[in-house]
Amino acid sequence: MTLPSTKKITTDRRVLELLSQNFGNVSAAATEIINLEAILNLPKGTEHFIADIHGESEAFRHILKNASGNIKRKVNEIFSNTLREDDIRQLCSLIYYPERKLALIRSTEKDLENFYQITLHQLVKVLQAVSSKYSRSKVRKSLPPEFAYIIEELLHESPSEENKQPYYNRIIETIISTGQAESFIAAISHVIQRLSIDQLHLLGDIFDRGDGAHIVLDTLLTYKNFDIQWGNHDVLWMGAACGNECSIANVLRISLRYGNMATLEDGYGINLVPLATFAMETYKDDRCTLFMPKGSNQEEPLTEKNRQLIAKMHKAIAIIQFKLEGAMISRHPEWNMDDRRLLHKIDYEKGTIELDGQNYPLKDTYFPTIDPADPYKLSVEEEQLMEKLSHSFSVSDKLKRHISIFYSHGSLFSVCNSNLLFHASIPLNADGSLKEVNVNGKPYSGKELLQQIELLMRSAVNTDTPDEQCRNAIDYYLYAWCGPDSPLFNKSKMATFERYFIEDPATHHEEKGHYYLLRDQEKVCDHILDSFDVKGEHRHIINGHVPVRVGKGENPVKANGKLMVIDGGFSKAYHDTTGIAGYTLVYHSRGFELVQHEPFTSAEEAVKNGTDIISINRLVELNSQRVRVRDTDHGKELLGQIEELKQLLYAYRHGFIKERK
Repeated sequence: MTLPSTKKITTDRRVLELLSQNFGNVSAAATEIINLEAILNLPKGTEHFIADIHGESEAFRHILKNASGNIKRKVNEIFSNTLREDDIRQLCSLIYYPERKLALIRSTEKDLENFYQITLHQLVKVLQAVSSKYSRSKVRKSLPPEFAYIIEELLHESPSEENKQPYYNRIIETIISTGQAESFIAAISHVIQRLSIDQLHLLGDIFDRGDGAHIVLDTLLTYKNFDIQWGNHDVLWMGAACGNECSIANVLRISLRYGNMATLEDGYGINLVPLATFAMETYKDDRCTLFMPKGSNQEEPLTEKNRQLIAKMHKAIAIIQFKLEGAMISRHPEWNMDDRRLLHKIDYEKGTIELDGQNYPLKDTYFPTIDPADPYKLSVEEEQLMEKLSHSFSVSDKLKRHISIFYSHGSLFSVCNSNLLFHASIPLNADGSLKEVNVNGKPYSGKELLQQIELLMRSAVNTDTPDEQCRNAIDYYLYAWCGPDSPLFNKSKMATFERYFIEDPATHHEEKGHYYLLRDQEKVCDHILDSFDVKGEHRHIINGHVPVRVGKGENPVKANGKLMVIDGGFSKAYHDTTGIAGYTLVYHSRGFELVQHEPFTSAEEAVKNGTDIISINRLVELNSQRVRVRDTDHGKELLGQIEELKQLLYAYRHGFIKERK
């Protein structure tokens, strides 16, 4: 061991004094070094990458429960020669949904004691397999306190060992005889789920389209190791939560467009009655045909009466959105979004709009709240409505709690184990170089651009931000959502108005930024990785945002393996477009696997019939050697801790710091 110099010890004395509070003597410090050195040689934990959940909470929770099929793979490895396929399915179903499955089994199983005994032995074997790559300490922290001691004993003893066989068997028998079998089965099942995913990366767009974003976030509140890269739909809700009226209007419009009010009303208690009342009064004689909901995630189909009401509410908030956006864009000429102010370009007598020198007829010309002389001014009734809606968003405690997750566990990008993670794009020039974009009047590009945008957006919720800066930061959430150079959007325009009101599909076109056109090129990806200081022989960009059209032959792995796009269409609204129901990317100690999922039926079907998400695993990259903890970012942290502990040992042994009893 290389000994630190006296000068080094003096320089780091405060750090070592703090360290000595936890490791107060030579023995404690040496023991921790031994422990950390051992951990460095364990296989790295399994990382899961998921993008664009879009409120599909049931499919999301199922993928967490089955670890993208990894649990079933483990069960197959252990029991393929001893259990039938149906038995394996039922055992997996029990691991995924223990409480619900046990209730079903209890009503049909004739010999429950025998079932409990067999199942407990099977579950212990599965838990031994999934916990084998972790230290005992880490496994112990994952165990429920009430059963921790017993589970540890079962994990580290073998029923085939002659001296311990009666001891092991007696533990199982006593669990059953004391009536704890079902609680114990459920506890082990949940531990198997937790240990099958070591780190969860969510690459944006938890919100919108599906009806369960609030359920996804409730699930994350119970989860330990996860991080979020902000998506454009997430920042829309973040903006709504901090008072951006354009964001509020967009959130409401999208929810009504997909017939999904569950997240708003049931999840966050947003009062939609004022909007419904306003819409019924203002558009009572208008069928609002263009604004009928596209579909519904409600369990019960919408009645025609409800569809009519939603269409009126949808149109009402859409018109308000176009007014609010026009006014906000005029306050920010630096955004260069004046082409999105369209209401003053309408000829309200002829029912046409002029775009780029050409006149187009409007499919809907009934605008009772628009004053042609001042088209972006809200009517008195619209102003009163927005005050009520804004208040409803501002007082929702659950919304505040959920949005706080994005600030505490989220960011615009992150770098983890040589992987650059972000939701959508990096603004580029046509030649693949990093594009400079102004933020607060200064040009930035690449990593610095995303850092500055994130700082600006965070300042909207920081209490020490001056009022004017806070107002500008709150406004910026609209640009982050639909600005042409926003890394979360990066298109020429968001053609919402055109898609509603103009028939000609040419006006609907949104020209993609150069990132989307150049990301297939390995040299472009390498340039981006270099600019973000991503090191390592095997480094990658991982993002979502743009659904991969698998049905049309598009490959999610691009740029010779440097880029992986994992938006495969979790949202039911995208299933026809992509031909599948989402991807998860799994990075374990042997390499990367891309898991392609078919649509999930329901948790009820999984419990009743043992059905699972049908998944196809595709090996993306196989490591020549198994990746150890030593090779990861966490390993680098542990190596740093070991070096500090070695210095502490030296300090103890040479009297620079006194040992504690």
